[in-house]
Formats: sequence, structure tokens, C-alpha cells
Amino acid sequence: MRALALDIGSVRVGVAVSDASGRVASPVKVLPAAEVLGHARTFRRILEDYEPDVLVCGRPQTLAGEDGPQAERLMGQARQIAAACGLPLEFADERLSSAEAKRILREEGLRERDMRGKVDMVAASLFLQAWLDARANGATGEGEGTA
Repeated sequence: MRALALDIGSVRVGVAVSDASGRVASPVKVLPAAEVLGHARTFRRILEDYEPDVLVCGRPQTLAGEDGPQAERLMGQARQIAAACGLPLEFADERLSSAEAKRILREEGLRERDMRGKVDMVAASLFLQAWLDARANGATGEGEGTA
């Protein structure tokens, strides 16, 4: 089962995908949020190239595990994207994924300015990998029914 992950931001959306076996997540690219929300050709091409079985979107929660201030807006956008794609939707905890992505990119020698286009896709791959690992260990995801 191939999963496509989106780290939805107000300006950019980070995209990551799993391998066909659903074991390993990899960053793909960052697209302008308007292109993903508008189901533009660049986003449709990613869908065609990877043919995902499920859409996994980051759920912005506070450190206490509650929905953060942006959660309802982003979850609504995720539902719209999933409906337009005709894909089932799961949510994954994205707490600290951007901070961890920045740490990884810093270790690779990137400066803050050079990270700007990469953080979102690396963050998407981090929360997708956590989601894949949880499924492999028998835990169920935060499906649309529990969101």
C-alpha cells in the first residue's frame, strides 16, 4: 500500500511518499499550497506518478496532544484534498516534525535560507514514516472517522 503524505502549510505543502510496500517514506517535493488546494496539474502529476492508496496529512497538535489552533482549518483542507483525489484520509501527529526536519538539514550543512524549500517535504516524510511504523506494529492510524 503506497501512502502519500502532505504537510499542509499556509504557503507551501511538503509532499512525501512511501514505497509500494508501505515500509519506507521518502521526501518528494514542496509545492505552493494554492496548487495542492486547487488540484493543479503539478499536484495531479504527483498523484499519477505515485498512484497512492491513502492520503496521510499532518495533524497539528500541541505538545499536550490536543488539536492546535490551526488544526481545524488544516484538517478541513485535508478533507477537501482527499475528496478531490478520491483517496481515503488518515491523519498523523506532526508534532516536532518541522523542528526535526530542520535539525536533519542542518546536519547536512544547509543554512536556514537554503532549507526553506526542503523543510516541509522532510517533515512530511518524518511523520509519514512514524505513521507507517505504527501500522507495521499493529497500531491503527488516526483515520478520518477518529479525526
